Amino acid sequence: MMFSFLEITQHAGVATVWMNRPELHNAFNAQLIHELYTAFQQLDNDAEVRAVVLAARGKSFSAGADLNWMKSAVNASQQDNHNDALALSNMLHTLATLRKPTIARVQGAAIGGGMGLVSACDICVAADTAKFATSEVKLGLIPSVISPYVIRAIGPRQAHRYFLTAEMIPATTALAIGLAHEVVPADQLDDKINTLLAALQAGGPEAQAASKVLIQSVSYRPIDQSLLELCARNIAELRTGSEAQEGMAAFLARRAPQWLHSKES
Repeated sequence: MMFSFLEITQHAGVATVWMNRPELHNAFNAQLIHELYTAFQQLDNDAEVRAVVLAARGKSFSAGADLNWMKSAVNASQQDNHNDALALSNMLHTLATLRKPTIARVQGAAIGGGMGLVSACDICVAADTAKFATSEVKLGLIPSVISPYVIRAIGPRQAHRYFLTAEMIPATTALAIGLAHEVVPADQLDDKINTLLAALQAGGPEAQAASKVLIQSVSYRPIDQSLLELCARNIAELRTGSEAQEGMAAFLARRAPQWLHSKES
């Protein structure tokens, strides 16, 4: 697919998806949402891709909804609004359930849906000048579609504050509440991301995909017998798989596992 609002680069197993509407602060419209959904699906099925970085051109990461898109929603029917919201929901879910590790590279403002994108990624690295907000209540709206990912990232208690006040969240606060994992000066953003990518590529891709599923399966569940059985079954299945067999054999033989050789070749 040819993209109008995205640039995708691939190097050494890493795909970087650049949102490219800088003149409109990478705001969402129906086409950008569709392009992101399509790109995430394609990258998830690309065996050459080990990790995905979500980035943005220009001053802002994403300012949320495009003004023209918002205007069209005012006069649209409830069904049309539902369809638009469902498209955004499906895109965020595709990003959140990608089998590959994902990193949000946040160089500027991530507002509304932009904060949803950040929260749907596994890891967030932000410049110290970045800022975040769920600003929907200022428009008489709620951050409904992004809420599963934002609440997962910052927890219900912090969500109560920021969903209701729509305050701007500076990068240092984003770090403190768990939205960002790292905050660095803007000129160190890519160095920090490259360090994380090196760590990610040292792990087994099947194990990383299974780890993402494990987190979702275990989170907020009571530690009862069914959860114990689930965790035991998960590790037993992986231990007998080819990737784990190779990983354990490489560790015992004090050599690099095969997936690192594949990356180097």
